[in-house]
Amino acid sequence: MKRLFRPSRTLTTLAVGFLLLDAVLLIYAGLALDRTLLLVLGGVFAVAAAAVVVVGWPWYRRRLDELERARRDMRAEVESLRDLLQKRHLDN
Repeated sequence: MKRLFRPSRTLTTLAVGFLLLDAVLLIYAGLALDRTLLLVLGGVFAVAAAAVVVVGWPWYRRRLDELERARRDMRAEVESLRDLLQKRHLDN
């Protein structure tokens, strides 16, 4: 049977890297141009990057584990139904 790929941290790493790059550039622009709003937005992006790592990744992994368990349960149920049909010779 075809095995689904196991998710990696690549997408999360790219998202965090992008948010951190945005944060650094906004903070730099805020300091260079003396704009408070840019500094605040840079801080917001830095906090968002931290939130993705601290909150997002474990949440994502738990959901994937739940889906994998449900998939295994469904496979077991399908196999039991298939066995039942074969025992009753209903498998055309």
